[in-house]
Amino acid sequence: MEQFLAFGIVGLSTAAIYAIIGSGLVLTYTTTGVFNFAHGAAGMVSAFVYWQLHIGWGVPAPLAIAAVLLVFAPLFGLVFARALAPTQGLGDAEKLVMTIALLSGLILLAQWVWDPNTARTLPKFFAEQRPMHFGVVTITWHQALTMVVAIAVAVGLRILLYRTRTGAEMRATVDDRALVGLTGADPRRANRVAWILGSELAAIGGILVAPTVALDAPQLSLLIVSAYTAAIFGRLRSLPMTFLGAIVVGCLESYLTGYLPQNEYLPGLRLAAPALLLFIALLLFPHGRLRGRDRRLSPVPLPTVSGSAAFAALVVALGVVLATVLGEADLITYGQIFAFGVIGLSFVPLAGYAGQISLCQLSIAGIGAVIYAQYGADGQWWALLLAMAVAGAVGAVIALPALRLSGVYLALATVAFSVVLDRWVFTLPSVHIFGLEINFFEQGSVSLVGPRLFGLNLDSTAQVTVFAAVCLASAGFAIAMLRRSRFGRRLIAMRDSEAAYATLGGDLLMAKVLVFALSAAIAGLGGALYGMQLRAVTSDHFNLVSGLPIFLIVVIAGLGAVGSGFFTGVAYAGPLLVIPVLWPSLLNLSQVLPSLGGIAFAGGMLGQGAIATMREEWLPMFRDRVVMPVVLVVSVLLWVLRLADVITGWHLFFGLVLAVVGARVWIARQRVPAEPELPVEWWGIRRPWRTQDEEVLSRATAAAS
Repeated sequence: MEQFLAFGIVGLSTAAIYAIIGSGLVLTYTTTGVFNFAHGAAGMVSAFVYWQLHIGWGVPAPLAIAAVLLVFAPLFGLVFARALAPTQGLGDAEKLVMTIALLSGLILLAQWVWDPNTARTLPKFFAEQRPMHFGVVTITWHQALTMVVAIAVAVGLRILLYRTRTGAEMRATVDDRALVGLTGADPRRANRVAWILGSELAAIGGILVAPTVALDAPQLSLLIVSAYTAAIFGRLRSLPMTFLGAIVVGCLESYLTGYLPQNEYLPGLRLAAPALLLFIALLLFPHGRLRGRDRRLSPVPLPTVSGSAAFAALVVALGVVLATVLGEADLITYGQIFAFGVIGLSFVPLAGYAGQISLCQLSIAGIGAVIYAQYGADGQWWALLLAMAVAGAVGAVIALPALRLSGVYLALATVAFSVVLDRWVFTLPSVHIFGLEINFFEQGSVSLVGPRLFGLNLDSTAQVTVFAAVCLASAGFAIAMLRRSRFGRRLIAMRDSEAAYATLGGDLLMAKVLVFALSAAIAGLGGALYGMQLRAVTSDHFNLVSGLPIFLIVVIAGLGAVGSGFFTGVAYAGPLLVIPVLWPSLLNLSQVLPSLGGIAFAGGMLGQGAIATMREEWLPMFRDRVVMPVVLVVSVLLWVLRLADVITGWHLFFGLVLAVVGARVWIARQRVPAEPELPVEWWGIRRPWRTQDEEVLSRATAAAS
């Protein structure tokens, strides 16, 4: 009994921290309508700032706490309020971009400022005081302080929301923002107050939890998963239920620590327990408030067969060029373009066509890598198909809860799934699933080799690079044809309105299972290609934090554009790796670039996506019957000169850039200003009827009705 009470006290003190952080998350969401994935990162940065003031610079603890809570946290909240304002009116995936960009960016920024290789700790509050004893129960002063602060936060929020004018404005803003403005209140002020208070609560939670864990940026930021679970208990609107959820999570973690049997399969379960509980809570609790769809959805372009084939050929050509002009070390690095391109492409049918948000694609890619590593150890080609099949089966399983989840809730479910894989599944020694024995990352890493195809043993990095380019080109062409198919149109209809899709006879279960399975299979293929390129991978290559920049780049490129996969690969494994090589001092800046791009996108600077802008600007050059052949001839000539060692790789690179840019400038000078767009009623009369006009008219008619 004494041990049970001791673990209960530890659980309650942990629960108090989760309650503080979770209440800030609920407060900002209910007031602003924005679910802040970067909420935990705000607490993490606050903890690091407190360490810097108190330990790094020797500022007394009371003054350091006052500086963080009275200066840094309010300023941080105002930055959040300013940065997240443009997300109103965007689609589900686009709404998440800003907060995910802030989460990823703040983690990288903290690692930039505070070297992660240097160990940092914070002392517990009143550590020199003797613990308090109540019978068989012992409570440290730090635990007592944590619980007292949680109670004070609960009482203070109750008074603020129900006894003050500001609280009334905040609660009214949730119901009808426009009506609040007509009454003379200021909804923007209510939002600013909510963001400031949310940042304050995140900072308090970060400072209180930091002495009990290592000061590690990803670890502290992902403690928010436990706060997510508490917030879901409160259905993102009830503070009392959020506190109750925090108690459940805190006590569950504590009792699992004390009573979980010593077993090689169970150590990771304690770390994954909050994520599992979050997943279960999402399935059990009703979430009707988030089931509506934003009507301002981005259009999904309709690719042509010839254009898709030409683009696929261009991807393969680039793979051949890289394989023939780069050395072994450079190919291992830059050949990742095609593997990351395949992983990025997996978002297109799922999020771009069907509107289903997933943040666990890189984790699913890890499953594909593990399966291929185990069953393709000698290059068996069928192991690649098996990896795709197993990853697709995992995706189909994820699709089942997606039937009752959407938007933020679906994103949270995929985050929970990714964390479960990171903290538990990938640490298991071996498991048997449907007759398959899977060893995961038992030895810390798994080794992968290229497949044997058509009598060829693709064992060199150059051959693997070309094979990955062919896989990306083939998958991209297949996804383009999917967009043109009847099933592709059904997926887009489901994205527009699930209710209307089901009313007209669509099978939501089958559509979601198929698209999740297809997306996961593509991700599994990308994971296997990624492992082949690196020769050996660890679970850290496929964790949640590593996958966030990929999601950001895909959204920046345009979720519905087939070329966003290739764009992601080039952006993630191109400039982000070239910049540190040319300018080593800019390593940290290059890692933050995807987050900066996500912030720029959510701020409206990139419109409908980078692919749409590039297509509009560059397509005339590719269609020109004179300029494009000249560019091809110059490119081939430069390539041949490089193969003959007449020029260097940099000469080839800059020569290609000059050829393409010169052609683009020439076309721009020759272009005639476009004629104004004709009204719909003149289509087919004053200009020829186009194949895509029928779909455009159907979508416009459906939106108007």
